[in-house]
Amino acid sequence: MISSRTKHLSTLWGCLLWLVTLSCSLPLFAQSGTVEAWGRSHILPGDLSGFSAVAAGYRHSAGLKLDGSVACWGDNSQGQCELPAPNQDFIAISAGGLHSMGLKKDGSIQCWGSNTNGQCDIPAPNSEFIAVSAGYDHSIALKSDGSVVCWGDNTFGQCQVPAPNTDFVAVDTGYYHSIGLRRDGSVVCWGNNGQGQCEVPVANSGFIAVSAGYFHTIGLKSNGSIVCWGMNQANQCTVPDPNTDFVSVEAGAVHSVAIKRDGSFVSWGWNEYGQCDTPAPNQQFVSVSANHGQTIGLKRNGQVVCWGSNDYAACNIPGINAEFTAVSTGDEHAMGLRSDGSVVCWGNNDSNQCSVPTPNQNFTAVKAGSHHSVGLKTSGSVVCWGANDTHQCDVPTPNEGYVAISAGYAHTAGVKSDGSIVCWGDNASGQCSVPEPNSDFDAVAAGGSSAGAHTVGLKRNGTIVCWGINSSGQCNVPEPNADFVAVAAGAWHSAGLKSDGKIVCWGSNVYGQCDVPIPNTGFVAVQAGNFHTIGLKRDGSMVCWGDNTAKQCVISSPNLGFIAIGAGHYSSIAIRGTRNISGQVQLGGFLAPLPSQRLTAWIASVSDPTATQCLSLLPDASGSYTLSSYLQPPYDIRVSSPHFLMAKAAGVAAGQNANFALTNGDADGDNQVNLFDFVVLDSKFGSADPMADLDGSGQVNLFDYVIIDQHFGAQGE
Repeated sequence: MISSRTKHLSTLWGCLLWLVTLSCSLPLFAQSGTVEAWGRSHILPGDLSGFSAVAAGYRHSAGLKLDGSVACWGDNSQGQCELPAPNQDFIAISAGGLHSMGLKKDGSIQCWGSNTNGQCDIPAPNSEFIAVSAGYDHSIALKSDGSVVCWGDNTFGQCQVPAPNTDFVAVDTGYYHSIGLRRDGSVVCWGNNGQGQCEVPVANSGFIAVSAGYFHTIGLKSNGSIVCWGMNQANQCTVPDPNTDFVSVEAGAVHSVAIKRDGSFVSWGWNEYGQCDTPAPNQQFVSVSANHGQTIGLKRNGQVVCWGSNDYAACNIPGINAEFTAVSTGDEHAMGLRSDGSVVCWGNNDSNQCSVPTPNQNFTAVKAGSHHSVGLKTSGSVVCWGANDTHQCDVPTPNEGYVAISAGYAHTAGVKSDGSIVCWGDNASGQCSVPEPNSDFDAVAAGGSSAGAHTVGLKRNGTIVCWGINSSGQCNVPEPNADFVAVAAGAWHSAGLKSDGKIVCWGSNVYGQCDVPIPNTGFVAVQAGNFHTIGLKRDGSMVCWGDNTAKQCVISSPNLGFIAIGAGHYSSIAIRGTRNISGQVQLGGFLAPLPSQRLTAWIASVSDPTATQCLSLLPDASGSYTLSSYLQPPYDIRVSSPHFLMAKAAGVAAGQNANFALTNGDADGDNQVNLFDFVVLDSKFGSADPMADLDGSGQVNLFDYVIIDQHFGAQGE
């Protein structure tokens, strides 16, 4: 990408400027990496694998990772996707209307998101919980003693647990009703009963699982059959034949889903958004979650599949999160440029701002406006898509010779190889009227809002020129107007980066977006959102200041390894540089195919042991794997897997393979092979328990005892 871009620049200064302001490449990190977003942004922070549970909320989704962390994506208007720190040690999750819940391994609960009805106010004592469920505006949890605790909206009595409040083994919440499964196999429902959703059919016995939709309820019987009751307007209670061999059930808003014993998926009910159209191949599903118009399935290999409504990007998982080289974010959508020259867009698509035109290739830069998107091609031409109400997507002819682009609220700007700037779209504030002399420009930034817009241009001599609305002084460049190397434009303020690494901001400062934090040194890039500003430092850390209404200035932890930044209306986005780690994994005495065995890798930087990553490791059939880490090498890497002893590779240098040979036999998970592992096998003998099935044969038998005998006395790292 660098060579195709720099050939358009006529001076060495222009080349250096582009390296700093667009690619933001730093010598310590690779030039591509993974995308992270915060504020009102919609993206899954990671790849699609390594999940152990999924949850679908009203307009957002959540996934529990094998390492105990939680990932949330979709609507974040109430902070329902903002994980509280530390994001670790979770064992269960649930997504509600506008809030989320997580159960920790110590038995405590964490809630985040909307709290308008106290649905996040966990009653004391916050301990000894074993299950959680988030409703639309209320929450429910199960204690280890079999009692149920409810809190939040109680308009219909959905938080009034019927007596006796004992012997419950499972709970769930609907729109305005709650349900509990008792130890004797009976179901109890309470709350709104307007559609009969609380009237359990006779005989009320033999249930092993329950789930609550908006106005209907599902129960799974021990014989594998399903019973539904309540609203049936969309046939959400009409179970398809044959009603046998089911092992899991889930009630969406107005549809129902279930998993068969063979791992296939069955859906019925409301299908307006395709939430009942299971993607092929319909196999190897192990759990499911459903809500308003979407369905999420978890496969045996830990992969998440989502289908149905994509409102607020609740299903918009943009492929593998890797190999991004540039990012940009607008009002409610974001863009990423991959190293192969393709563009990925996600978020709000009401104006087709996320529908990348074909051929999706040969892009070298991207910029997101309010509701339109702009891409620069290697040929020097510009491509625009999305909202075009002010002709912001009508690129003037000749469409050639462009070397830089920018997108404002409703106008677009580009720098040509001859140093001139071309602007098109809304010109109500004069933001498209480039002052004379229109020459010697190297960079441009288009800002503004619906009330007015301005444009900032950087000259090759390091001076800045601004034009358009100036109601807040956003066009009054502070003196000395010299030595600038990059520019940025927000809604009502502007920013410039100096050659000495300092940032200068001017214009509206209502939210402190112009108050650059101390020390104002070491910056290599700057971006401006509507009312906040972001600076990238040479060491790969970030600084954010100004409006934090949507927590767009709460930087992802750890604050290191970043190589590119972007700022939008209420959102921020960045790329964390990554390096690949490869190698081989051998699992002693394991007969099943390697991909069926889930492994976890803990990576620590030798230079900073406090900087760590926990990643899912999925080797192929030959045992080969590749991981991507944003940490600085060399690395200390530990790998573990169920019933295998933990193995370590110390001081792994950049480009060096990390190979692991894991010892089998740890049936009780204490990281050593001893007599207690024999006890576990005795209790599980003849079963298919995966923890005791040491050789992966599908059954616990004498061959598993042989493995323990072979490795008796071994201890892991």
